[in-house]
Amino acid sequence: MKTTKWIHTAIMTVTLAMAGCGKQSSVDTASFERSFKTAEAGVQTSADKVVTAIKSADYSGAVAELKTLASNAKLTPEQQQSIKDVMAQVEKLMADTANKAAGEAGQAMKDLPKTLPK
Repeated sequence: MKTTKWIHTAIMTVTLAMAGCGKQSSVDTASFERSFKTAEAGVQTSADKVVTAIKSADYSGAVAELKTLASNAKLTPEQQQSIKDVMAQVEKLMADTANKAAGEAGQAMKDLPKTLPK
């Protein structure tokens, strides 16, 4: 029983690590960065945090900062749209990554009986 738990834990760890090692970032931040280039210093700092989080694959951090940024009443319509666009891209990437990891974990669980001694 302990061996099975250990194998299961190892498979899940490897699966999650593989899911994180995929394509870095397919979120296009160029228009987002352009729309915040002339923003106030505080708003621009928040926008920079979003871009940094996305580039370092910290998507939950990016979403949190995007929500904070979206609550700013002084945003232009272009900035508001940029936030919505980037948020949609990040959420899609997170969902795709979760689905891929779930599929790989499911396959690993199917393959597990083949690797166990009889």
